[in-house]
Amino acid sequence: MDMRPLKHFLTLADTLHFGRASEACHVSPSTLSRSIQQLEESLGVRLFERDNRHVALTRQGHSFHAYARDTLEQWEQLRQSLMSEAHTLTGEISIYCSVTASYSFLYDLLSEFRTRYPGIELKLHTGDPAQAMPRVLAGNEDMAITSRPRQLPEGLAFKSLTRSPLVFIAPRDAHEWVPADPRTPSAAQWRNVPMVLSESGLSREVSNTWFKALGISPRIYAQVAGHEAIVSMVGLGFGVGVVPRIVLEASPLSERVRILPVKPELPHYDVGLCVLNRRLRSPLIHALWDEVEERS
Repeated sequence: MDMRPLKHFLTLADTLHFGRASEACHVSPSTLSRSIQQLEESLGVRLFERDNRHVALTRQGHSFHAYARDTLEQWEQLRQSLMSEAHTLTGEISIYCSVTASYSFLYDLLSEFRTRYPGIELKLHTGDPAQAMPRVLAGNEDMAITSRPRQLPEGLAFKSLTRSPLVFIAPRDAHEWVPADPRTPSAAQWRNVPMVLSESGLSREVSNTWFKALGISPRIYAQVAGHEAIVSMVGLGFGVGVVPRIVLEASPLSERVRILPVKPELPHYDVGLCVLNRRLRSPLIHALWDEVEERS
């Protein structure tokens, strides 16, 4: 059975860009366009509204998206189940994580797995950690390395890999706005401190809660995607930031910043691997999930 048209559709629905979608599918834009047109002709409806400047899913396209995703998942589960009976597994697993997580966890996570299952191709996508769980929940990624939220979304499985405290960091050079006594924080000390914070995600939620307990709103200098950029901006002297210690320790710019001994301390970051429960029915996904040893 040829499942490529469904894969083409899902990739275009994810990117909403024919150029990027055709590159991801390793086909020409014209081939991708014909594949979508053939789907639309078979269904008798338009799946995308498109012109020279933008692409968008139609109402029918949104409905077909759920069908295409579920069909491919069921087909992959059946295919892998049949292959596992023959003692072999082949296929693709997509993993999403931050840049820091890619070199902090992936080698230990995947080195033995690659030896045991050489027929499995692993596709790595890196980006803002705040997007990790949404991408898994939307079906755009099979798995993600990310922090555990305060409330784990329904239908999501999570295995903890490590814990890392969230810390306040400041430039190593002296600045008048750096709190003089962070061990006893006060509204007066922190009201005018320029803050470099994540746009969203757990670290931003924790930061907002900390400032709310102090009775003030943070003075935002910059909101960035990804913790690595926070270390860079703080090192350049733009403000004080909040990052997981694991990001700081892995950063090539760690010597340009210092940790502020702020009280009360921020909670720990629980970093782990997440996947949709229903995706664990796939022998391919389940093989990698079983390979991961959860932190006790």
